[in-house]
Amino acid sequence: MARYTGPSTKIARKFGEPIFGSDKYFEKRNYPPGQHGLAAKRKKMREYGIQLKEKQKVRYMYGLLERQFHNTYLKASRMAGQKGENLLLLLESRLDNVVYRMGIAPTRAAARQLVSHAHITLNGEVAAIPSMRVKPGDIVAVRERSKSLEVIQKSVASATKYSWIEFDPKALSGKFLNIPTRADIPENINEQLIVDLYSK
Repeated sequence: MARYTGPSTKIARKFGEPIFGSDKYFEKRNYPPGQHGLAAKRKKMREYGIQLKEKQKVRYMYGLLERQFHNTYLKASRMAGQKGENLLLLLESRLDNVVYRMGIAPTRAAARQLVSHAHITLNGEVAAIPSMRVKPGDIVAVRERSKSLEVIQKSVASATKYSWIEFDPKALSGKFLNIPTRADIPENINEQLIVDLYSK
């Protein structure tokens, strides 16, 4: 199964929120796609459907396939603490997500592409695997030859700052200070629904 490459607004409308970031097309029509989009809002969803929808939303949000996501959940379940929180913290420490949080790329999909095309370094070494784990203290930077890329320059100019990341926009280099707490993650996610789904 290939990664979804279709229109992101269609997926955002399916979940009723702009899960890929600011979207002017979603703002125009923020109801589910299709002929009966508005009517679909009135349908009552069962518990399993609610849990599945939340899981799919997070999967699309972070750009993972089902097997990748399930393996990440299994890893989170073996860690000490709450499974749901562990899952989100593992997702947040992926290299592509850290590149996105630093503001080097405007979206997670763009961040994944920058990593895959070897534009990013981790602790001075070229890192081309988006799922690599970034640990506290690690340095993530743009390769010297890639610093002039227009997409990077535009993204850095309008980047959002996060407390667990220290970023130097001039050097295009940042430090992953610490793994964020659940309260730090701004996305609208109910991780307990995912835990309940996988616990069945």
